[in-house]
Amino acid sequence: MASSDWTTLTNSIDNASLRSGVTSGITPPNGGGSYVYGFNSRASGFDGSRALKYTGVNFNPIAAEGGIISGAMIRLSSGGTTGFAPFLFFSEQANDIGGEGYMVGLQDDDPSFLVLRKGILNEGLPAGLVGQNGILRKSSEAIATATWVHLRLTVVVQGTGDVLLTVEQNDLTANSVSSPVWQAISGMDTFTDDALGINSGSLPFAGGRQGFGMYANDISRRAAFDHITIERQLP
Repeated sequence: MASSDWTTLTNSIDNASLRSGVTSGITPPNGGGSYVYGFNSRASGFDGSRALKYTGVNFNPIAAEGGIISGAMIRLSSGGTTGFAPFLFFSEQANDIGGEGYMVGLQDDDPSFLVLRKGILNEGLPAGLVGQNGILRKSSEAIATATWVHLRLTVVVQGTGDVLLTVEQNDLTANSVSSPVWQAISGMDTFTDDALGINSGSLPFAGGRQGFGMYANDISRRAAFDHITIERQLP
């Protein structure tokens, strides 16, 4: 994927307040290259997200199918331990930061946990338990600040209209980002977003946009990403 394959979602927090871009100034994850894509909040008095979508052919948007997104992310040492959350997203519905989608990443909490959430991208990954704030799954173990995590979200749209959501992790202490070994995460069993809208409280998402971003609500909150990959479910 080239830089030209990514576009900032409409109505994202502006780059002056929540700056984002490629940098060689952050140590990459195991197996990473010379550069990562980072975020750094440069102002206070705002509350929201900045996110980039992938614009490749047949991906912008994906039709009525699912797919896979994976990527490494890190909550860097920042001006505080809360007030920010990096995330991957899939099946985003509105081509706007105010749209809903499936999100996975590092929760805005201290300590931070891995969470799977269905909700508005502009709200990020708020603190809370499963069943609160759209949180569908939450890891049993917390993730220390300044620790890279490598996650994969698989979205499978079934013929019944149910959507199966599976989150897995690659242990970066044992495997590089380019040679992952995906494993289940304690506390994050597969979630069925059923066609009747019972389990999540709303109808499932089939198709949409995918990418990565960061939520913040205070100054000097920092995160970074590396090795983003995206696949689509063929009809």
